[in-house]
Amino acid sequence: MVVASLIHHDFEDLEFWYPSLRLQEAGHTVHVLGERARETWRGKYGVPAESTHSFEEVSADHYDMLLVPGGWAPDKLRRFPAVLDLVRTMNDSGKIIGQICHAGWVLASAGILQGRTVTSTPGIRDDMTNAGAIWVDKPVVVEGNLVSSRRPPDLPHYGKALVEALLGR
Repeated sequence: MVVASLIHHDFEDLEFWYPSLRLQEAGHTVHVLGERARETWRGKYGVPAESTHSFEEVSADHYDMLLVPGGWAPDKLRRFPAVLDLVRTMNDSGKIIGQICHAGWVLASAGILQGRTVTSTPGIRDDMTNAGAIWVDKPVVVEGNLVSSRRPPDLPHYGKALVEALLGR
């Protein structure tokens, strides 16, 4: 299966790398989508990652899952119409969308949270509920095609849920 992982500067290093590596270990291919392809992006703690594709050059048809890491990157990512279109199209197709920590901002901006049960870092709880989500304080929440998690200490639960979600496809 092929997974798309979004990236921009100031992504939360663990929230980007842990799920990507976990899914690769499970045999899946991960493409890193950035504002520009073949550019190096730096995480909050300085760990670099290179984008393989740009937001503009991909199609949701090519992916089975979309990952949105947290950090401060989601506040930048949600400003790109191509990102919001990708999120909406993946959601409308029932494809898996994983979001952790502040990544909920992207899903809120895409308008896909109405009536959905999710979690996130407690710091954006109000943003999530104002977008129509039912927010719960749990390490991971799986509702339909959405897999959400709170923050780095919850990564083992999140990684397991992501792998299981792809196995169920």
